[in-house]
Amino acid sequence: ARLGHKNIGFGADVKSKVKQNTGDLLKHVLPEDLLKSGFIPEFIGRVPVVVTLESLDEKALVDILVKPRNALVKQYVKLLEMDGVKLHFDDEALHLIAREALERKTGARGLRAILERIMRDVMFEVPSKKGAVSCEITKDTIKKKKAPVITYAEKKA
Repeated sequence: ARLGHKNIGFGADVKSKVKQNTGDLLKHVLPEDLLKSGFIPEFIGRVPVVVTLESLDEKALVDILVKPRNALVKQYVKLLEMDGVKLHFDDEALHLIAREALERKTGARGLRAILERIMRDVMFEVPSKKGAVSCEITKDTIKKKKAPVITYAEKKA
C-alpha cells in the first residue's frame, strides 16, 4: 500500500500487479518494511544499508563465461591447450549455456555445473585422440548432446 498508487478514470495509467518485477519493488525497501516482515530490530540496526541486486540477463551470463581473467571458458581452453588441442566455443553454444542457467534460475553460479556436464566427456576423450588439433563446442553439442567437432592434423605421407 505504501508504494501503490490508485488511479481511476479514463486517463488512468493501469498496470497489472502480476507483471511488476520483484527487483523493482525491493529497491524501495525501508527498515520499517523489514520490521513488518518479521526481522528483529536488533538485526535491522546492524544492517545500515539495504542493497538490491539486478537479475542477470543472457548477455551478462555469456560475458561471465568469457570475459573475466579467470573465466570458465578460458580455464577449459587452457586445460586442453596443455594437451595440444585448441578449444573453441561457438557463440550460439555460449548463449545456450547462458539460457540454460536462466531456465534453471541458478544465475552465474549455475554456469560451472552446466559447463562441467558438457565438458566432462570432452576433457576425458579429446586429449587421448591421436592427432586431435582442435575441438569446437557447437550448439548441437549443447542442445542435442552431440559430440563436439574435432579437427585432426593432416597425416604426412
